[in-house]
Amino acid sequence: MQYVLLIYHGTSPDSVPKDEDKRIYAEWAAVNKTPGFTGGVPLGLPENATTVRVQDGKTLTTDGPFVEIKEAVGGYGILEADDLDAAIELAARIPPARLGGAVEIRPSEKYW
Repeated sequence: MQYVLLIYHGTSPDSVPKDEDKRIYAEWAAVNKTPGFTGGVPLGLPENATTVRVQDGKTLTTDGPFVEIKEAVGGYGILEADDLDAAIELAARIPPARLGGAVEIRPSEKYW
């Protein structure tokens, strides 16, 4: 089964204490070496986003995220695992999960 892990950094992704930088880097390195895990690129800040919507055949854009958020999605990863328990185990090792953020796990689905 394939799972998408959405990594939420909370309201301030840069709030990591400087004395924890090396430890967090090592944690990320270990997560990225997990068999079956493919990390995605980090995402920019929500205020730099552009939301696109099409209504009545017209393309509409909005600066920033469309929804009001308390936690910004800061990145994502894809995990090929046997079950949800394996995805939960990996998500718990992702640093933002313990630093005020969260990791949302969604099973991948094909719509077409």
